[in-house]
Amino acid sequence: QVQLVESGGGLVQAGGSLRVSCAASGSIFSINAMGWYRQAPGKQRELVATITSGGITKYADSVRGRFTISRDNAKNTVYLQMTSLKPDDTAVYYCNADKVVTRLTTYFNAWGQGTQVTVSS
Repeated sequence: QVQLVESGGGLVQAGGSLRVSCAASGSIFSINAMGWYRQAPGKQRELVATITSGGITKYADSVRGRFTISRDNAKNTVYLQMTSLKPDDTAVYYCNADKVVTRLTTYFNAWGQGTQVTVSS
């Protein structure tokens, strides 16, 4: 069974920085794209950033230039470095892996449990 575990969320003042991490585990051979999504109270979950196994990245317009997604394929870990944070960035941040090939089977659209990021004004 594949597990995605996020860490690194917390409370930060506007203008500050924070890095969240997501480690995948479970006899993994490979992971295709990984990404970060977020959901603020009363809003739908939205894409923040994604990165392919080859390092191609995509960002939401609202975070481009402020957030940087990266990954360590050897550690099956994806990171999101967030700078110049705004109160509007407050949300639960979820990690996603769209295709995970393991020893026993292939998983599609795996999600972590989420980590809270709160930006105070």
